[in-house]
Amino acid sequence: MFALVVLAILAVFAIVNLSTRRHGETARPDPTWRSTDEVFKDPSTGRTMRVWLDAKDERHYVPEGR
Repeated sequence: MFALVVLAILAVFAIVNLSTRRHGETARPDPTWRSTDEVFKDPSTGRTMRVWLDAKDERHYVPEGR
């Protein structure tokens, strides 16, 4: 019984962790942001990400192909 509870907690943690965005990541760029030529493959997710800059030159990461 204890093992099932532990497995259930780990499963919930994994699902929440996969559905949470990382710092600076967003689903879509803001219309005021500028796209850069910087594109990279996120090693932890395998997704291709593009770097966008806002008016303060802060970086935001948006998955390509959305």
